[in-house]
Order: sequence, then C-alpha cells, then structure tokens
Amino acid sequence: MGVEILVPLGLFAMIALIVVIPVWLRSRERHDMQETVRHALDKGQELPADLVEAITRSSQKPPATAQTDLRKGVIWIAIAAGIATFGWMVGLQENEVVFPLLGLAAVPGFLGLAFIILSFFNKTRAD
Repeated sequence: MGVEILVPLGLFAMIALIVVIPVWLRSRERHDMQETVRHALDKGQELPADLVEAITRSSQKPPATAQTDLRKGVIWIAIAAGIATFGWMVGLQENEVVFPLLGLAAVPGFLGLAFIILSFFNKTRAD
C-alpha cells in the first residue's frame, strides 16, 4: 500500500475513532454501574433513593435549550470554516480542489446555521 491510500484511510480511521471511543467509554461506564448495582442487589442490599434517582437522571438526555443550540451551531460553523480554509489553502497548489471542499464545507455550515436559527425559536432556557 502506498502513501496515497494510507492518508485518506488514516483520515477516515481518525474520524471513526473520534466517534467510537466516547461511545465505547460511556457504554463501559454504564456496564460498570449496572454490575455494581447487580452485586448490591445480589447481596440483598437496598439501593438508596438518591442512587436510583442519579441513575435515572444520567440515562435521560437533557432537553435542548437555546444556549445548547447556539453552541452546536457555532461549533458546526467553525468546522465548516476549517474545511473551507483547508480547501482554500490546498487550492493554492491544486486549483481543482477548492470547489469540492467548499461544497463539503457547506454541509456542516448549513447544519450550524440551522442550529443557530433553532436557538432563536427555542424558548427553553438553561437553568
């Protein structure tokens, strides 16, 4: 395998690992918590009410607020700006690369714009 194939392969592997590792760590944490609760119940111990509440609270996803929507929007627009800047910089050497990378940057850019628009319509405020 040449370097021509390793670079794109490495890029996609890095993206996959950025997504997979946090999911795996959360799954592992949940498994460990369930194991601890299972051992406590097997020994006949009662679970404290605050532990049960903490477990149920951690499994629920908090509702989206205007602030979280705005943050997500800014992050997606920053990702789009990074891709567009990368396309512009590479375009200084290879001109035919600019437009495909600008098109690719449009995807997270419009996603970020949608989140920012949603933040104006979301009436839920963070506590």
